[in-house]
Amino acid sequence: MGHALARPLLACEPETPANRLLTALSEADQKGLWADLEPVQLRYGQVIQEPGLDLKYLYFPISAVVSLLCPTENGAATQIAVVGNEGAVGVALFMGGGSMPGRAFVQCAGQAWRIKAVPLLAEFHRGGALTQLLLRSTQALITQMAQTAVCNRRHGLEQQLCRWLLLSLDRLRGNEMVITHETIAGLLGVRREGVTEATGHLRELGLIEGSRGHITVLDRQGLEARACECYRVVRRECDRLLPPL
Repeated sequence: MGHALARPLLACEPETPANRLLTALSEADQKGLWADLEPVQLRYGQVIQEPGLDLKYLYFPISAVVSLLCPTENGAATQIAVVGNEGAVGVALFMGGGSMPGRAFVQCAGQAWRIKAVPLLAEFHRGGALTQLLLRSTQALITQMAQTAVCNRRHGLEQQLCRWLLLSLDRLRGNEMVITHETIAGLLGVRREGVTEATGHLRELGLIEGSRGHITVLDRQGLEARACECYRVVRRECDRLLPPL
């Protein structure tokens, strides 16, 4: 199992997605992490970070997509960022806090690498290439969180939905995602009926199609044209700070 999943780390095959942070490392740096990286399969709905609990692992998604959620006392939670193969989940480990008040929920099932806290911190404090990549990735994540807050407050639901679809699509291998309107509504912190109405309008425009629990993007350029500037700000900052895959 380990060898089959480990192949993309040192030789990324076209059909096998990889993590941008890990593939940016030199071969020597990659080999230094080899013994400590563990391949894992993340299930849809799996929670890999709970509010207030000490983190045990840092995750590097490969084909999985993870939502970072901010919960409230009444049990509701809103997405503040989405992380895929461009970054890492569990930044509190190397930022010094050890835990976060939010929750990390697997939005799309898939593969990831993970590393335990002790070897991760040893590598981080060494101050090498991985340290710089993790810090730049965190800056991109902060930008996404800030822009999400602006978008949720200043822009309409259809624009929020377009932003969410595009950010999710950037982190997937294809143009289809398996997710319900109810789940999207929960992530955006809006009513399900509003999501159904907004997706219906995008479908009428020929930008997406969908059946129960599935959404397929048909016209990405058209979707970008209807999105607010928030998507472009996040995408531009991510591309500026992080190495290409």
